[in-house]
Amino acid sequence: MRRRGGWRRLARWLALPAAGLALLAGFGLGFQRFLEAAAAAPEQPMAPTEAIIVLTGGAARLAAGLALLDQGAAPLLLVTGAAPGITLAELARLEGRDPAALAGRVVLGHAAATTMGNAAEVAAFARARGLRSLRVVSAGYHMPRALLELGRALPEAALVAHPVVPPAMQGAAGDRSAETWTLLLVEHLKYLAALAGVSALVPAREAAR
Repeated sequence: MRRRGGWRRLARWLALPAAGLALLAGFGLGFQRFLEAAAAAPEQPMAPTEAIIVLTGGAARLAAGLALLDQGAAPLLLVTGAAPGITLAELARLEGRDPAALAGRVVLGHAAATTMGNAAEVAAFARARGLRSLRVVSAGYHMPRALLELGRALPEAALVAHPVVPPAMQGAAGDRSAETWTLLLVEHLKYLAALAGVSALVPAREAAR
């Protein structure tokens, strides 16, 4: 009996490293899939939607959203998570635009400070207007989590991803800095937290990239 118990303890000790390796391999595979999703390009040709949603966090996102508005991808654009106090006139000036040309077409949402907050703001905006299709503009690395939270908050709407590649993510993967790789890893962990339903643990305000 004593020998049998010893073998069982040994088997348990041997199982711990194996379980750790399996967990690490699973995380690595998930991170690889996350990187592939983050590098995905917008669909072509683009299907029109009822509104464009820009999740703030980087200048390239807003520029992409306004370009889509110019192209007629949708008649309306919501900037969710806009800086507190910023007006449409100030935003237009920063983007080199005529405020009059954006009036009635661009709406600024100031309530959100997290991706989950963005989702709540977008859901309220869409339901108030009866919108059922939205083109979501955000950084590619942020898109998986953005779509997850938006889908939960607004399950009745069709979401079309329009990922933007920030300057730090452009070029070959081998050219990325340690800071960029850290950002990608942290964003993947945030996505896993959202997937597990613990988005409240994710810090407020996204990195501006």
